[in-house]
Amino acid sequence: MNQPLTDKNKILITSALPYINGVKHLGNLVGSMLPADLYARFQRLRGKEVLFICATDEHGTPAEIAALAQDKPVDVYCSEMHDLQKILGEGFLLSWDYFGRSSSKQNHQLTQYFHDKLTENGYIYEKTTKQVYSVADKRFLPDRYIEGTCPHCGYEKARGDQCENCTKVLDPTELLNPRSNLSGSNDLEIRETNHLFLKQSVCVDMLKEWINQKKQQEWPLLVTSIAEKWLNEGLIDRGITRDLSWGVPVNREGFEGKVFYVWFDAPIEYIAATKERADSLKLDETAWKKWWKTDAGADDVFYIQFMAKDNIPFHTVSFPITIFGANDNWKVVDYIKGFNWLTYYGGKFSTSSKRGIFMNQALELYGPDYWRWYLLSNIPEGSDSAFTWESFQSTINKDLADVLGNFINRTLKFCLTKFGDKVPVGSDRTALEFETQRVIIAKINDYFSYLESCNIRKATLELRSIWVAGNEYLQTAAPWTTIKENSEKAAMQMHFAINLIKLYAEISKPFIPQSAQTMDHIIIDAVDLSYIWTNLVSYDFSDVKSGFIFHIPNILFAKIDDEDIEKFSSNFGGGN
Repeated sequence: MNQPLTDKNKILITSALPYINGVKHLGNLVGSMLPADLYARFQRLRGKEVLFICATDEHGTPAEIAALAQDKPVDVYCSEMHDLQKILGEGFLLSWDYFGRSSSKQNHQLTQYFHDKLTENGYIYEKTTKQVYSVADKRFLPDRYIEGTCPHCGYEKARGDQCENCTKVLDPTELLNPRSNLSGSNDLEIRETNHLFLKQSVCVDMLKEWINQKKQQEWPLLVTSIAEKWLNEGLIDRGITRDLSWGVPVNREGFEGKVFYVWFDAPIEYIAATKERADSLKLDETAWKKWWKTDAGADDVFYIQFMAKDNIPFHTVSFPITIFGANDNWKVVDYIKGFNWLTYYGGKFSTSSKRGIFMNQALELYGPDYWRWYLLSNIPEGSDSAFTWESFQSTINKDLADVLGNFINRTLKFCLTKFGDKVPVGSDRTALEFETQRVIIAKINDYFSYLESCNIRKATLELRSIWVAGNEYLQTAAPWTTIKENSEKAAMQMHFAINLIKLYAEISKPFIPQSAQTMDHIIIDAVDLSYIWTNLVSYDFSDVKSGFIFHIPNILFAKIDDEDIEKFSSNFGGGN
C-alpha cells in the first residue's frame, strides 16, 4: 500500500495560478485546482490544519492583449476576471482558504524584496540584450506579444516565451516568421534594451542534488523527469524583467518603466496571497510567516503544490532558485503533484481558440459534482487523458446513477413501502452483514491510504468499489424475498443498508461534497460520522438508530441521455 506523503499536522496547499485572460477550461481545472481541493478536503477531514491558497495570475502580455480586445484598462479587466474566476471556482466547490491576486500590493512588496535579496546574494545582474521592436507599434514587444513558428516542432502559433505545443522555452528571436500580436505586422527589428537576469546557470548542481533527494522521497516520475530533462540540457540565465507598464515595477535605478517578468512574480504570489489573507483578517505577521518562514514555524509545515506538466519546469527550477537564492529561511516545497494534460477528443483545450468546454459552460449544463466526479475519476495522472462527451455520459450514468444513486433509491423506497419513514429495528445481524462490514472497512482503509498518498485514480476506483459493495449486499440479502418469510430479518437488512447510506455520505465528501451533504440529510436526526476519518476501528455500522426518521430526496443523479450527448458534441465540438 502507498505510504502517506506526510505525518505533519500542518498542510500548506497551493495550486498553479489560473491565468487572468479568460474563463478557464476543464483541463485547467483538473490539472491543478480540483485535485488540490480534493486533497485539502481530505486533510481537513483527517483533522489537519490546512491552508489552501490560490490566486489569479494577472501580469504579463496576455492580460494586456485580453484587456485591449475588450477595450478596457488592464487593471479594470483583471479585477473583473478575478471576481469571475473566484465565482466559478466556488461554483465547482473549490474550498480555497484564500483566493488572491498577483497584482496585490503584497505581491509587489514581496517580489521587490526577493529582487533585493537575490541581488544582494549575487544572483541577479544587468545585461544589454537584443529584443524585438515593432516599427508599426512603436514599442518593444515582450515575449507573448510575438507569435511565429516554433523552430523545434514547427507549430505555427508558438509564443515568444514558450511553445504550447512542444513546451520548449523559447527566446522571441528564435521564432520563424515572427509577427506582432498587437498589429499583426511583421515589420520587426532587433534593438538593444537593458534587462535583469537571474543566474540560473550557476544553480544546476544544487538543483540536481535537490531533485535527486526528491526522487528518493518518491516524487512523481512526471515531475522529476521533466526537471532532470531541463537540468541535463543545462540552464541558461533567465531574463526577469520586461518592457511593459503592467506588472510589478522594478525597484532599481535605470529600470524605470520596466516590470518584473510574470514568471518571476507569479510563484511569489503563493506567499503574497497568504499575507493577503492575514492582512484581510487583520492578523499579525506570524499568521502568514508560520507557513512560509522556517524561523517562524514553517519547518512543521508540509507544503504540496499541484500543477499540470507545463508548469513543472518553473516550479522545479525558477521558483526554487528564487527561494534558495534569497537565503532567508523560506519554506521550500516538500512535494509536487504533477499531472499530464486532459485533452478534448485528443486535441488541446484552447482558451484563445475557444475549443472544448469551459468552467462557466460546464456549470450551466450540470451541477458541480457531475464534473468533479468525472474529472477526478479520469484525472491524467499517468498519461494524458481525453475528455469526450461519450465518456462523460458513461462515467456519470454507470458510477453515480447506476451504482451510488441506485443503491440509495432502492434502499429508501423499499424501506418506506414496507416499514414507513422510520429506520426499522436492527435485530441480530447475520454472517452476510459481518462479512460486508469486513470487506467495506478493508476498502475504506485502502481508500484512505490512496488519498494520503495522493493517488487520485486509485482512490476514485476504491470509493466506487465501496459503493458497489452496497449493491452487492442488497442483491445477496434480497430483502424483497426475505420479508415474505421473516419481516424482522428484512427490517435488520434495511437498518444495515440505511447505515451504509450514511457511511457513503461521509466518505464521499472529498469527491462529491454537494451530493454527500444531500445524502447526509436523508436521515433527519443528526448523526456525526466525522470520527471515522481518524478512528475507523470503532465504527460498527449502527450509528443510525432505529426510529430515526428519513426522507427520500429528489433524484440524486439523473442519467444523461443520448440526445443530450449529440447536442453537446455539436455545440462544443467533438469526435464527429
